[in-house]
Amino acid sequence: MVVQTVLGPVPVSEIGFTLPHEHVYAKLWLIPGRYDYAGQIDNEDILVEELGEFTVRGGSCLVDLTLPGIGRDPLRVADVARRTGLHIVAGTGFYREPYYPPEARIDRRTVESIADEMVWEIEVGIGKTGIRAGIIGEIGTEKSWVSAQEERVCRAAGRAQARTGAAITTHSVLGRVGLDQLDLFVAEGADPRRVIIGHCDWIADLDYCQTVIDRGASVAFDAFGHPDPYTRGLENMVCEFILELLRRGHASQLLLSQDVCGVVNLKRFGGAGYSYVQERVIPQLLEGGATEDHIRTMTVENPRRLLAGPPRPPIGARPAGRATL
Repeated sequence: MVVQTVLGPVPVSEIGFTLPHEHVYAKLWLIPGRYDYAGQIDNEDILVEELGEFTVRGGSCLVDLTLPGIGRDPLRVADVARRTGLHIVAGTGFYREPYYPPEARIDRRTVESIADEMVWEIEVGIGKTGIRAGIIGEIGTEKSWVSAQEERVCRAAGRAQARTGAAITTHSVLGRVGLDQLDLFVAEGADPRRVIIGHCDWIADLDYCQTVIDRGASVAFDAFGHPDPYTRGLENMVCEFILELLRRGHASQLLLSQDVCGVVNLKRFGGAGYSYVQERVIPQLLEGGATEDHIRTMTVENPRRLLAGPPRPPIGARPAGRATL
């Protein structure tokens, strides 16, 4: 089994401490009316420096969930991977409706053609880069419900997961919408054991987390260190949720990350950086009763399992059944 990174497949055994929900380059302000978010800095030297703290503290792998419409650039991410020595995994799919690029024509395409595009990027490569995606996502919803176009993308993600085995990871905030997403994935053949419901720390609802787990999916607490006063205000409660879920025996369905996606997240500009989970969250969990085995399960074993897959066919091979886009 291998993990597909932007620099090629890597044996699962080489993947260590992993941040499963992050961004290297991101441009969230590209949509009309979005001027409140500066996005990630367009400076590779600074990003390499920031990511260096993660690697120095034992970081091994990072999942970059930047998609079309918010600045996806796999070639530049591959350069960062070479310079840092990190294993970086790229995502495929479409983010949430306001960020769907017009050229994607989500409102005028079939579910199957969108799924075909995701499968192509997993099996063959993203555009002409030759870089394959290693995960589907982050597949998102803008509000606390799934819009018609978002439903189309969710269904396509479910089909792509069923065809490739690649895990799905989501953007799910403002309520229990992650369960609606999960319903759509499963309806299209996805295995819930290979679904990650993201941003579960944006909603102070332990029952929601337990329900996601009972449905077979994994729960991602992935906004640690964010400057947003809402998420920062919930961090202690979220750590208590994690400790309670560990006491219930659910370590194998929990993931930790930070969702670094803007200048405000970087240490150089006063943010928490890419190493906040290592510096602050893990010590707090250990102090609260988590064990070293719990930490390894959440940060190494779970990401390995979810990112692992069989070696893909040679670059250029045409996936069976791909529709004309």
